[in-house]
Amino acid sequence: MPIRFAQTDADIQSAFPVVVQLRPHLIEAEFVERIRDLEQAGYKLLLLEDGGKVRAVAGFCIRESLAWDKHLYLDDLVTDESDRSGGYGQQMFDWLVNFAKENDCKQFHLDSGVQRFGAHRFYLKNRMIIAAHHFSFDL
Repeated sequence: MPIRFAQTDADIQSAFPVVVQLRPHLIEAEFVERIRDLEQAGYKLLLLEDGGKVRAVAGFCIRESLAWDKHLYLDDLVTDESDRSGGYGQQMFDWLVNFAKENDCKQFHLDSGVQRFGAHRFYLKNRMIIAAHHFSFDL
C-alpha cells in the first residue's frame, strides 16, 4: 500500500476522519492549521491509502535528547475503526521503523494511553517494551 507524507492542505484534511478517532478533542475546522503549526517543530504526517481512502495515519518527529540520543518519536498512529486488524497499522509501523533506521535514529519511542489495550498488544507483538511510566497533570 502506498504510504506518503501529507503535503497539501487537502492531504492533511483527508486524515482528519481517522485522526479524530484517536484524538476526539480535535476540531475539524482547525485541523490543517494545527498540523501546519506542528510541522514548524518537525512534525510529519503520514497517510496510508488504499482504494482512494485513508486507512491509517501516523504523526511523528525525529528528535535528539540526552536520554535517548537521536530517536523517532511516534505521536500518533491510528487505523480507521472499520479497517482495524487489516494489516494497515502493521504496514505503517514497519514503514516508520525503516524510516527511523534510514535516518540514523538510535531508538523508537511512543506513549500509549493506559486504556488502549489493543494498541498495547500490537506494540508488544512488535517487540516494544514498556520502558517507563509517563507522568502528567493539566495546568
